[in-house]
Amino acid sequence: MTKCAPAPARDDQILARQLAALAHPVRLTILRALACSERSCCKDVVDRLPLAQSTVSQHLKVLAEAGLVKVDRRRPHSHYRLDREALAGLCMRLSDFSGECLSPADTMSAPDLKETPFV
Repeated sequence: MTKCAPAPARDDQILARQLAALAHPVRLTILRALACSERSCCKDVVDRLPLAQSTVSQHLKVLAEAGLVKVDRRRPHSHYRLDREALAGLCMRLSDFSGECLSPADTMSAPDLKETPFV
């Protein structure tokens, strides 16, 4: 049986903002790149992607506004790093949300996502 109590509005707002930030494949790639280093400047990320610096900078801004990336604004370059605590918090909020919406039977019968074609 699923829980029917609504989550606190603040948690829903945080979850929605972070999921929206993750809803672009480039941003997922950027997070993976940031996960591989202690910190990176925008140029470091640009070197890994076939995108213009301004495009990467905009994606970093979205990720930072969602709280998934921390920014250290020191001259001459800003440095970015993955906020691992925020990402773990997102996982917990998403798990809580799933628990509210799914029964144990639902999770047992979930299809193997590796087998599901991406549409």
